[in-house]
Amino acid sequence: MGSWPLLALLLGFLAGIARGSEPWSNGTQVYSTNANSGSGSNGAFVALTLIQSAAAKGAVCLDGSLPGYHLHRGSGSGSNNWLVNLEGGGWCNDVKSCVFRKGSRRGSSNHMERQLQFTGIMSNRPEENPDFYNWNRVKVRYCDGGSFTGDGADAASGLYFRGQRIWQAAIDDLMAQGMRSASQALLSGCSAGGASAILHCDEFRGMFPSNTRVKCLADAGMFLDSVDIAGRREMRDLFNGIVRLQASGRSLPRSCTSRMDKTSCFFPQNVLPNIQTPTFILNTAYDVWQLQESLAPRTADPRGLWQSCKQNYASCNSNQLQFLNGFRNEMLNAVKGFSGSGQNGVFINSCFAHCQSERQDTWYSSNSPRLGNKRIAEAVGDWFFERGNAKYTDCAYPCDGTCHHLVFKGRHL
Repeated sequence: MGSWPLLALLLGFLAGIARGSEPWSNGTQVYSTNANSGSGSNGAFVALTLIQSAAAKGAVCLDGSLPGYHLHRGSGSGSNNWLVNLEGGGWCNDVKSCVFRKGSRRGSSNHMERQLQFTGIMSNRPEENPDFYNWNRVKVRYCDGGSFTGDGADAASGLYFRGQRIWQAAIDDLMAQGMRSASQALLSGCSAGGASAILHCDEFRGMFPSNTRVKCLADAGMFLDSVDIAGRREMRDLFNGIVRLQASGRSLPRSCTSRMDKTSCFFPQNVLPNIQTPTFILNTAYDVWQLQESLAPRTADPRGLWQSCKQNYASCNSNQLQFLNGFRNEMLNAVKGFSGSGQNGVFINSCFAHCQSERQDTWYSSNSPRLGNKRIAEAVGDWFFERGNAKYTDCAYPCDGTCHHLVFKGRHL
């Protein structure tokens, strides 16, 4: 499993894309999209706040530093509404990968950017984010490597696995900042943060009075328990390592752990059937992170037969597309029962992408991806405010001409 530090870096790179920031690159790979996206945002730059009360609670990053968040205050009609976004960026599943991670912004607030630009669903501009622009918007930084679930430590390696405590400390701090009197609240996240939003959704709902409208949005968080091209379950190996190393089992939803093993309950697909809080699943049916790292990882493709397909969707041959359409069917089956509930929403498009709510070009711009002639921001807004239908499922690739596919250039990680 020595490739997992690089895997985590790739997911961190894709999360960087989602933030609308300059794409992360280690010198081996850059990306572009097939669309002339005009993705620039005029969203505000928001300062990092360290949670001073967290240390006394043992709520610290992998290296023992304080956790933090970025808060941009709401105004006008949105001043009593809160959007809490959980940052994504991969995981660490063994001591080696966690030690590697604690030297980065994904494991230490000492390395975090002091300001982040809020784009997409986080933007403060009505022309970029029509429904949530004037809400209190919070980005909770991710520095535990376990989707805000761990509760342990490895003293010999100087590692703290305190994701669950960071989650609680952040929420406690935000409650004191005024969130306890919220009229409406939305928990969101993309990638590993999207998985976190599902794992913590009902817990988040329970922190508010029953008359508060509380919902959850998971973007690119549907990491499936799929078989890779060599017949192995790469994601299960990864998640099993996280659960065992970080003692995550105690933090996972009991509605799942009461009927399945703890590793299975780290998979959002196994939590969804029993989730009580209204939830929206935003995902691509051809998630590029899962394609590159769990469906066709290098360990399963030693001859590099999938290399071109992984870097550029247009290079996939018919057999590869057939395999990927099988993954698409798994994705649709995973949300089938969930989407039957009137309180839930789905937007699953047939794009080769990853994270679409925090990138301005995919969230809300003139040429954003559409299903049923609805942009993602419009579909999510319709669902949250109960304005109409909020269930959109795409036909199979290549039928959707509105996608912003990601194309990678250079040597693959």
